[in-house]
Amino acid sequence: MNTLVMIPTYNERDNLPRIVPLVMQHPVQLLVIDDGSPDGSGDVADLLATHYPGRMSVLHRTGERGLGRSYLDGFRRALELGVDVAVQMDADLSHDPAYLPALLEAAERYDLVLGSRYVQGISVVNWPLKRLILSTMANRYVRAITGMPIQDCTGGLRAWGRRAIETLPLDRILSEGYSFQVETLYEAVRAGCTVVEVPIVFTERRQGESKLSNRVLLESLLIPWRLRLRGLSRQ
Repeated sequence: MNTLVMIPTYNERDNLPRIVPLVMQHPVQLLVIDDGSPDGSGDVADLLATHYPGRMSVLHRTGERGLGRSYLDGFRRALELGVDVAVQMDADLSHDPAYLPALLEAAERYDLVLGSRYVQGISVVNWPLKRLILSTMANRYVRAITGMPIQDCTGGLRAWGRRAIETLPLDRILSEGYSFQVETLYEAVRAGCTVVEVPIVFTERRQGESKLSNRVLLESLLIPWRLRLRGLSRQ
């Protein structure tokens, strides 16, 4: 399959030289989507891309920042390139590129493959108890409100088949932060896409700072209700 791995960056200059070679060990293309990083992550990505001509490119975003906006631009680029599968992956090595073969194998049979932290118990390394409780409760909250039968609704390691990407209303996605994961999953499930969860072990970032903020948490609380109302309005 023609596969594009999408890695959004914001102040990840120290992590990029570590994750890029690991991704490029696999038969994929790589798109780094830099959100105007003040630390020069975009320049680091450009330099790395010179080592992988024809396989790695960099999208330098301008305007409003946000994880969701970065991924939306990535999905648009994936559609332009005509890829079969687009993979979401964090830059901080919390998502191990070693899981790519398992994700892509499942993507041959399913429209959307989720790298799941919770499909086989709890598979998270180096999280404080408070963060673990917050994440597990957030997933229960999302499931209760939206009715999605998914164990890990908020995870960020995903393989989207082209059909699944084409179902997304890219111009109407509201989320800017981590709730983007919930909103896009909801849209895919509502559209009838086949979804499977593949077990992974999530490892907390080793360098840099988490992008989790109070604004992101508030958005995450509100978006499940917005999605439920959206679903009711379509009935």
